[in-house]
Amino acid sequence: MINKGDKIYSILKGVCPRCHQQKMYSVSNPFFISDTLKMNEKCSDCNLKYKMEPSFFFGAMYVSYGLGVAIAVAVFVLSVLIFKTSLIASFYWISGVLFVMLPIILRVSRNIWINFFVSYNANAASEKR
Repeated sequence: MINKGDKIYSILKGVCPRCHQQKMYSVSNPFFISDTLKMNEKCSDCNLKYKMEPSFFFGAMYVSYGLGVAIAVAVFVLSVLIFKTSLIASFYWISGVLFVMLPIILRVSRNIWINFFVSYNANAASEKR
């Protein structure tokens, strides 16, 4: 079970990594393409500023690359070894899945990146840094 206080909770839910109370993104649905990466300025509960410095989320590009490769390998294994498709068909499957998953990959990579630098603090809302 995933509970508050776990980094995986913040990563999967897209909530503030410090207090796990407020959603980081302005719009919950990542498939509203124009709003996929629009984030709140800071957490209303603990005042954590999400963009800690200019270009903070550039590092998330490396994370998204790793997630994309992991998803591509998983789709390849499923399509070739399980469903016995040809290599060209598996290429189409990989391309399609990555295209559909792109908004989710972008958000999850940002969530992972910010969780590298910010730890959970159960008392963060009361401390208001």
